[in-house]
Amino acid sequence: MRKQEPIGLLVAVVRRRIKQVVSTMVREYGLSPQQFWALVAIARHEGISLRELSERQRMDEPTACRIVNTLGRRRLVRNTPDPTDRRRSRLMLTPSGREMADRLLPVATAVRTAVESTLTARERSMVVAGLQKVVVNMETLQMRTLKSVPRTGPETQ
Repeated sequence: MRKQEPIGLLVAVVRRRIKQVVSTMVREYGLSPQQFWALVAIARHEGISLRELSERQRMDEPTACRIVNTLGRRRLVRNTPDPTDRRRSRLMLTPSGREMADRLLPVATAVRTAVESTLTARERSMVVAGLQKVVVNMETLQMRTLKSVPRTGPETQ
């Protein structure tokens, strides 16, 4: 057994391994891992807004927008006006996007199953709770860092 490894290192290794596996599994579709996961999320929650997608995927909205725009250029996803709020649009799969998603949903299930397959329900809960704490810790550190970094620019000179 290895000595205590830093949690940040293990998180980075897990992220890298998942990304490598997904890249290999979706290579034939010409999707990046982020595009794959976004397409899967839209397929599972068709009609979500861009903001909802970014929250579900835990990514910032500009990144989500770039991914959706790429999927849109490939005619896999389209923005449709929200009938209840004309300021918002809803993300829908095109017929070719639905066809691709139907083939990719089992891939997403296989990856998620592989990630969790040897964990008991209790271990899974503990891992999720621990990682959620790590996320909050990093967000807190980032906010503290942003507050302490001296601002430089025309308005401070």
